[in-house]
Amino acid sequence: MEILALILAGGKGSRLDLLSNKRSKPAMPFAGKFRIIDFTLSNCSQSNIYDIGILTQYLPLSLNSHIGSGKAWDLDRRDSSVTLLQPHNYWYLGTADAVRKNLSFIDQRNPKLVLILSGDHIYKMDYRKMIDQHLKTQAKLTIATKVVPFEDVSRFGIMEVDDSLEIKAFKEKPKTSTSNLASMGIYLFDVELLKHVLKELPQDDLDFGHHIIPHIIQSTSQSVYAYKFEDYWQDVGTYDSYLETNLELNSSAIDLDLYDPSWKVFTKSEDLPPVKVGAKASIKNSLVSNGCVIEGTVINSVLSPGVRVGKGTVIEDSVILNHVIISDHVSIKKAIIDKKVVIGRHTTIGEGPLTPNIEKPDLLSSGITVIEKSAVIPSQTNIGKNCRIFKSATFTSNDIPSGSTLK
Repeated sequence: MEILALILAGGKGSRLDLLSNKRSKPAMPFAGKFRIIDFTLSNCSQSNIYDIGILTQYLPLSLNSHIGSGKAWDLDRRDSSVTLLQPHNYWYLGTADAVRKNLSFIDQRNPKLVLILSGDHIYKMDYRKMIDQHLKTQAKLTIATKVVPFEDVSRFGIMEVDDSLEIKAFKEKPKTSTSNLASMGIYLFDVELLKHVLKELPQDDLDFGHHIIPHIIQSTSQSVYAYKFEDYWQDVGTYDSYLETNLELNSSAIDLDLYDPSWKVFTKSEDLPPVKVGAKASIKNSLVSNGCVIEGTVINSVLSPGVRVGKGTVIEDSVILNHVIISDHVSIKKAIIDKKVVIGRHTTIGEGPLTPNIEKPDLLSSGITVIEKSAVIPSQTNIGKNCRIFKSATFTSNDIPSGSTLK
């Protein structure tokens, strides 16, 4: 069966704010040594899907560099292919419009099935099971679904199915619903149906959830089925979900097993030396990546490659990205610190009242402080909760109150 996978990886991830200013959401580091897109690419490789197109758009340089020839996912073989599909004449205006603008690529690959995937979700999935169901039911379109809490239905496309899992109704992000079966944004199309509907609908901002899926279900006689996925799946599109999902990996009962040898998550790793732990260092319930040098205390946190933690420093409930330098006697609580940040001595981050961020209260209200890539924090600085610190920040005071934004 000739299958082409198309990974939608052009999203800005605007709710990630400072973290997506320099990269697309799928390129975000996750769980120490990985990127978010590693999970989708690893799923493809281990599902024996080796013909892949990656549709990029927003700040693609970091993502392109990470993927390279696809070697880390065994996609550089003679019978495999990974192709980066950047807009070549007009911007992609919607998820389906991105695929429509690459119909010539689909024609060139000449598949029988096209698997549409999102590059910004955390999950492990064997796509072969979904493909098998698609063939057995003789569906023209199969949509991967997951049961979600009823209070979350407004965040998803929700569908109603019969006993055979054939989809009878679909609503994109309804306020309320009698069903809680949510679309995962994973679609398996017979190629002729996909090409037909992409050419048939006129919208410039053509989107799968808003336009394509409702049109097929409501206006055609094509058979559309749901595939129920019951394992771990998480969208890390907000500060809260990004921090929480990273820190959940420290739990002994986590559903996402990064250490399962039967279904590995592959990545392009940095060549760095082993972790070095000082004589007075302490690491508790944390993920610490290669190249880290720890002389202080790390508690319930995730450290990406190359992080240095000074003497007397305490890091709690935080995610520290690559090559951050944290000096001596620093206290960090509930923070996300982007790559190559330098933090001076005797600094505190994440202490103070729980004041929502004044400029972006919808993004930061739970106490997380975020520091942008390559920022330099002067010694003896006190930064409160729910703060946003830009790389270009000018520190006119050593005290940054909770809820502040420093640009």
